[in-house]
Amino acid sequence: MERSRRLFETETHGGRAAYRLHAVTVAAGILLLLYYRATRVPAAGEGRAAWLGMLAAELWYAAYWVVTQSVRWSPVRRRPFIDRLAARHGERLPSVDIFVCTADPYSEPPSLVVSTILSLMAYNYPPEKLSVYLSDDGGSILTFYGMWEASLFAKHWLPFCKRYNIEPRSPAAYFSQSDGHQELCTPKEWSLIKDMFDEMTERIDTAVMSGKIPEEIKAKHKGFHEWNQEITSKNHQPIVQILIDGKDQNAVDNDGNVLPTLVYMAREKRPQHHHNFKAGAMNALIRVSSVISNSPIIMNVDCDMYSNNNDAVRDALCFFLDEEMGHKIGFVQYPQNYNNLSKNDIYGNSLHVINEVEMGGMDSLGGPLYIGTGCFHRREILCGRKFTKDYQEDWNAGIKDKLQESIDETEEKAKSLAACTYEHGTQWGDEIGVKYGCAVEDVITGLAIHCRGWESVYNNPKKPAFMGVGPTTLAQTILQHKRWSEGNLSIFLSKYNVFLFGHGKTKLRHQMGYHIYGLWAPNSLATLYYVIIPSLALLKGTPLFPEV
Repeated sequence: MERSRRLFETETHGGRAAYRLHAVTVAAGILLLLYYRATRVPAAGEGRAAWLGMLAAELWYAAYWVVTQSVRWSPVRRRPFIDRLAARHGERLPSVDIFVCTADPYSEPPSLVVSTILSLMAYNYPPEKLSVYLSDDGGSILTFYGMWEASLFAKHWLPFCKRYNIEPRSPAAYFSQSDGHQELCTPKEWSLIKDMFDEMTERIDTAVMSGKIPEEIKAKHKGFHEWNQEITSKNHQPIVQILIDGKDQNAVDNDGNVLPTLVYMAREKRPQHHHNFKAGAMNALIRVSSVISNSPIIMNVDCDMYSNNNDAVRDALCFFLDEEMGHKIGFVQYPQNYNNLSKNDIYGNSLHVINEVEMGGMDSLGGPLYIGTGCFHRREILCGRKFTKDYQEDWNAGIKDKLQESIDETEEKAKSLAACTYEHGTQWGDEIGVKYGCAVEDVITGLAIHCRGWESVYNNPKKPAFMGVGPTTLAQTILQHKRWSEGNLSIFLSKYNVFLFGHGKTKLRHQMGYHIYGLWAPNSLATLYYVIIPSLALLKGTPLFPEV
């Protein structure tokens, strides 16, 4: 009986019949508008060109509306059951590697990164099966210092989190709450841990402002000796430092519990070698982690997206470990949520339509796209594996006993994998790892996974799994949407155009779902025409719409 109970359920959104009726009426209205426009084209004169332009814009809108209906017709919602996961697997769960990427200690302050790291280390998950990796593309000693401070504070923070089951487990987010949930513990203990966090944050921020680390601090860890006066963010050797070795019996918190593994990595940068931005950092992390923990599950998150749900890892595993469908699932995607948006959200940065409708619609067609953060992957699919029905994942791959190596030996081996020349003559960035050559490398990586036969799942729990910092000004919003639109348009115009690259490999409606975002940029042309030309025509007395 127990084995017949699925680890997750799939629910259809309510109100489907009403929406479909609405869509039919909208389609009828669009057809009538196009019929009117096509049958009343002026014979000649100034109004003819404007009229034909309006017809072209309306044809574009009609086609784009059809594309959007591909995902709005039958969206679904997934509901995982971690109680069933616990009953079936107990603590016999696969190990998980967590990747965090940062690039600049000034635009992404180490104190912010540290809170994200601590929230991920504090998951409700066996700590010996968690490994957290930070990729620092700035190669900054300031970021490494923040990680070193985090490794010390974790000995106090993790037992505090688990003793009182607090949420969120980002100390910055937790202590910024109006009440701070002080009722969960004694005022003395709450004040003590808060003072420790504030003092740590002050030390990190002071170091960032001064741009240097005190000599007495440098003497406390060998990793600080990796830096010298010649190192810059674009020219440095590979740096890999295991700050906490989860396999070390002495690596315990103040309650005597094992700590998760914590690793700092700055891949090699040289001016004459292209580094491929975040995609290159992710691929270096995949390789480096393979000789340290080699977990079968990889989760990646942006450095400003802290964990807001202690059970997010267990939720994701409900999909991978499900007996009926789990073998098909290549990755589990969570939505992006922000905690700094105003109530009115005048620039639409909550991404409500994408998060609540479109991603769920793609989930019903084969799976959501990979958005680059808040995602759990099988390691094997990031290494290029194609889906086969008879493939069986070895969920214990990451925790098999290996020959005992010293930390220094492991770090040296990992450094060779983070060298800037390692990928030369290989398929990294093409057939293996995150793909190169596009501003939205995450989207084409997810597309390639779908085209290799894997499905993905969208999990949008009521309690957001991750919370981050979103754009709050018009300039920030335009910059972000410009990057997304340019990147998705470049996919549409490239060999990765989903209708071509995915032909015969994914469903037509799934391909249309991808093109919702690929056609964002061209939408601006029709919108500009519709905004400008009717106003000018009105001033000149040229009729473009029927008289009322």
